[in-house]
Amino acid sequence: MKDSYEQRIQNQFGAFCVKVLKNEARYIQREYARLRDQEKSLGELTASELEQTAVWDKHFMDEHVFDVQGLPVVVTGNLLADALAQLPEGKRDVILLSYFLGMTDREISDKLNIVHQTVSKRRLTTLKELREYLMKEGFEWPDK
Repeated sequence: MKDSYEQRIQNQFGAFCVKVLKNEARYIQREYARLRDQEKSLGELTASELEQTAVWDKHFMDEHVFDVQGLPVVVTGNLLADALAQLPEGKRDVILLSYFLGMTDREISDKLNIVHQTVSKRRLTTLKELREYLMKEGFEWPDK
C-alpha cells in the first residue's frame, strides 16, 4: 500500500511539473509574440527615426596621433594638438618625447641624434612658443 501511495504522489508531482513547464512555455511564446509586434526592423525605419537611434561616440574625437621616429604619440585636446602641429618637427619631437613619452634628455638626444644640451634648449624655447601660441588662441591657464 505504501508503494502505491508513493507512486501516486510521484505521478501527481510529475503531472504538476509538466503543467508548470507547459504554462511557462506558453507564457514565453506570448511574450516573444508581444515583443515581435512592438519591434521594427531597421529597414522599416524612416530617416528621422534612424537618426534618433544613432549615437555619436565622442571619446576619440579630440585625440591626435603624432609620429616621432616611428613611435605613435597620442595627444588629447584639439588646441594643444594644433599648437604642436604648428611647431617645426625637431621642436615638436623634443616636446612629445619629453612630456608625452616621459623620456629623459639623454634618451631624447640618443633617439634624435642631437647633442644633450640642444634638447634642453629646444625644450625651453619650444615651451615659450607653445605658451605664446596658446595665449594668443585664448587659452586660460588654471589658477595654481
